[in-house]
Amino acid sequence: MLRDMFKKTYTVIDSHVKPVRKKESEEPSIPQGLWRKCNKCGQPIYVEDVKNNFYVCPRCGGYFRVHAYRRIEMLVDEGTFEEWNREMPFSNPLDFPGYEKKVQAAREKTNLNEAVVTGRGLIGGHPAAVGVCDARFIMSSMGHVVGEKITEMVERATKEQLPVIIFACSGGARMQEGIVSLMQMAKTAAALKKHHEAGQLFISVLTDPTTGGVTASFAMLGDIILAEPGALIGFAGPRVIQQTIGQKLPEGFQRAEFLLEHGFVDKIVPRDEQKDVLASILRMHERQEAGAGASAETEKRSEEAAEQGAFTAHRPDRSAWDTVLLSRNSARPVATDYINAIFDDFMEFHGDRYFKDDGAIVGGIATFRGIPVTVIGQQKGKTTRENLKRNFGMPSPEGYRKALRLMEQAQTFRRPVICFVDTPGAFCGLEAEERGQGEAIARSLFEMSALTVPVVSLVIGEGGSGGALAMAVANEVWMMENAIYSILSPEGFASILWKDSKKAPDAARVMKITAADLYERGLIEQVIPETEPATAETLGDIAPVIVDKLAGFLEKYGKLTPDEIREQRYQRFRKM
Repeated sequence: MLRDMFKKTYTVIDSHVKPVRKKESEEPSIPQGLWRKCNKCGQPIYVEDVKNNFYVCPRCGGYFRVHAYRRIEMLVDEGTFEEWNREMPFSNPLDFPGYEKKVQAAREKTNLNEAVVTGRGLIGGHPAAVGVCDARFIMSSMGHVVGEKITEMVERATKEQLPVIIFACSGGARMQEGIVSLMQMAKTAAALKKHHEAGQLFISVLTDPTTGGVTASFAMLGDIILAEPGALIGFAGPRVIQQTIGQKLPEGFQRAEFLLEHGFVDKIVPRDEQKDVLASILRMHERQEAGAGASAETEKRSEEAAEQGAFTAHRPDRSAWDTVLLSRNSARPVATDYINAIFDDFMEFHGDRYFKDDGAIVGGIATFRGIPVTVIGQQKGKTTRENLKRNFGMPSPEGYRKALRLMEQAQTFRRPVICFVDTPGAFCGLEAEERGQGEAIARSLFEMSALTVPVVSLVIGEGGSGGALAMAVANEVWMMENAIYSILSPEGFASILWKDSKKAPDAARVMKITAADLYERGLIEQVIPETEPATAETLGDIAPVIVDKLAGFLEKYGKLTPDEIREQRYQRFRKM
C-alpha cells in the first residue's frame, strides 16, 4: 500500500527540483520528465539518480525535502508499517476565514490528511513508533490535528512500550489556529515527559527546516537528537533575527553543523546512513539486565587479574616522579583508544544542550559483550592540533554537563556507565568561570552520587584534582599502573607549600599519588598492570585484562538492586 501511495503522490522529487527549461524550437532528445534542475547548484540532474541517492543531489550533495511516505519507505522495513490515525477531523478553532479551503487544497495536493504521518513499523527488525512531518502540507506547521496525532502516537507508544522516532520538519505554529496552535507545544511536550518517565526512548531527527514552535517543543526534547546535514534549525527564522538585530548573520548560522558545535545536536547523520544508525540506537536501547552476560569463570579471572595488578604495581625501581612523567607521556593511549579496544559499536554523542560541545569530553553508547553501556572519557590529543581541539584534556563546564547528561540518560535506560579519567585538571580560563566551572563540577558530584546504575571509573593517565573527581564518583575506581590521581599537580603542590615548583619530584613522593599508593590506602579498588608502559603497541596486551575486569564488575553489580548500587557508592565515599 505504501508503494502505491508513493506512486500516486510523488511523480516529481519535490518543489525544490525544477524542470529544465528548453527553447521552444529545441526538440528534446530524451523523454520529458526524466531530467530536473537542482535549485541548489542549478545543474540538470537525472530524476532516477536522485531517487536512488536518497533524494540528495548527486552533483552538489544538496538535500531535497522528502515526502512523508517516501521517507517511511526509505527507513521502515518493507511491509511492516502500520499507519495510525490516517484520517482525523478538520478543526478551525478560530473560525479563520478561508482556512478550511486552504487545508482542503493541501489535502488534494499531497494526498495527506494533515502535515504529519504517524504509525508503527520495524527499523532493522526493531519496533518503533514513527512520525514524519511533510513540508508540502502548509509547511508542516503545527495546528491542533498535528499536535493531536503526535500526542496520540506518543501515548500509544508509551502504553505499548515502544520507542518513538519523529522526523521534524516545520515552519512552526499554524497562525490560522492562534493560541490553540500554541497549546500543542505544551501538549506534545507533556506527552513526551510521560514517555520519558516510563523509561521509553525518544529519538528526534531534525530535517530542513525545523523552526518556531516545533523547535521549541517536541523537536528538541529527544533523548537523542540527530540532524540531517545542512538542515535549517532554529526558533526564530534567520530573516526575523537579521531584521531584529540589524546585523548580517554569520555563514552557516542555524544550520545543523552550527547546532552540533553549540551543543544542541548529538550527531549529524547523512540520509543514506539513517536507517542503519537508527537500527543501532534501537538495538542498544532494548531492555537488558545490566549484569547479564558475564560468567562465574569470567568473574574468577577478573579477581585473579586484580590480584596480579595490585602486586605488579609495586616497582621499587620507579619513583613517584617517574610515574608522573609516564602518566603525561604523549605516547600513552587516550580515552578513545581504550574505547575502541574494549567496546563494540561505539556511537559518539555530542553537546550539553546549553552552550557547546566540549572536545575534552567524548561520550556515547556502545556494547560490551552484547550489553549496552554508556561510555564517557576525558580526551587528550596526540598532536598539537588535536590537543588544541581537545583543550589538552581540560574540560570546560559544558564538558562536565555533557558527561552528566549522558549519565542521566544511562540511568533512564538502565545502562552501566564506564568512565575514563585523564585530565591535568578542569579548565581554569576566564570563560570557564563565566559559565560556572565550579557549579558544573559540584553538580556532577551531586548527581553521580545518586545514580542507580553501576559506575566504574578508570584513571588512564592524569587524574587531576576536582576535574578528575567529577568523572570518578563511582562504585569502583581503578587505575592504570602508571597513572596518577592527586589533589593538584606536583608542581602546584610544591609551589603552594614550599614556594618552589622545582621541588615537584619531592612533592610527588610525599603526595602519595601513584596507583600503588592509593591501592594500599584503600582509595581505589583495582590496579591494571602495565608490564610495559601503556602505548598504542602494548594496548593489545592491556585491553584483555580490562575486559575481564569489566565483565566481573558487571556480573557483581548486576546482582544488586538500584537502591543497593546507590547505597554501595555512598558508603564507599562515606568511609573515606
